[in-house]
Amino acid sequence: MGAIEPFAKTKLIMGVLSTLPSKKNELRHILVDEFGPIDYESQEFDFTFTDYYVPEMGSGIKRFFYSFVNLVSPDQLPDIKIRTNELEEKFAAHGNRKINLDPGLLSLSSLILATTKNNVHRIPLQKGIYGEVTLMYVNKEYQTLPWTYADYRTPAFHEIFKEMRALLKKRIRAEQSQERS
Repeated sequence: MGAIEPFAKTKLIMGVLSTLPSKKNELRHILVDEFGPIDYESQEFDFTFTDYYVPEMGSGIKRFFYSFVNLVSPDQLPDIKIRTNELEEKFAAHGNRKINLDPGLLSLSSLILATTKNNVHRIPLQKGIYGEVTLMYVNKEYQTLPWTYADYRTPAFHEIFKEMRALLKKRIRAEQSQERS
């Protein structure tokens, strides 16, 4: 029988879809208040991978990512997703989201996204939140899966996640060094 161990802490990342460029700084400040300092902010990309969000959010959707300094336990993901859903409501207009927040956990081996939508490849976590392994890190590259979202398949996004992963490795080393001191 294997010994039950606490989960290894992971890097919290946040994928953002937005049609509110004027609210980006406000959103950033709120996320920092909620989840701690940001150590990585990607450039913005035009979100042209699907029209799925256009009826709700409108046109001109931008995609960007944040990652946070503070590592989190994977069992926090459901509560984080619930909180980001509440933040989406704060920025909604006439019942339509204008900002979509996709929290995820970046480990040294994978990227797991949180979702409220069940599907065959998603694992129930708690409180109506599911987890999905979206990318795997194998042989120094991100590998996609049949259900990986189109934008998460792009080399540009893989490079972003590699940069975030490097920050994670650095943070793990620093924490391990502190524990030995």
